[in-house]
Amino acid sequence: MHPTFEHHDHSHCCGDSLTRAEALMAERGARLTPVRRRVLELLLESHRALGAYDVLERLSAEGFGNQPPVAYRALDFLVEQGLAHRIQRLNAFTACMHAGEAHAPAFLICRACDTVAEAPVAPVRAALDTAAAELGFVVERASIEALGLCPNCQGAA
Repeated sequence: MHPTFEHHDHSHCCGDSLTRAEALMAERGARLTPVRRRVLELLLESHRALGAYDVLERLSAEGFGNQPPVAYRALDFLVEQGLAHRIQRLNAFTACMHAGEAHAPAFLICRACDTVAEAPVAPVRAALDTAAAELGFVVERASIEALGLCPNCQGAA
């Protein structure tokens, strides 16, 4: 089973990812402001995608402001820096579990619990490139999101 779908201590994920994020930002000369850091923590609390308004609601309750740009700016920064991903299907965001690594994951999204896992995309991308080439098409960029049921929700069904 993929670690994302296993029951585990999220504080460990959060701590390791925050440490990695802080090191990356220091390397790049970018700043992980208190709001940006808190948004990353919110995304790391579980492996579920959060919408911008969910993030804003949490930030507002914690005194960080209640205007949408507060959440959107922080989320945009995290995506630009490779610390988070935007999940198009859900119009939501999830923390990147491989920050600092060159990768383009395929997202496995559970339709029941909204858990999101990053899966290696190389085999899927190779098949997509082959299918595209047969049509004379060259894929330059792809976002792969698969909807289904995680092992936990399969067991509950």
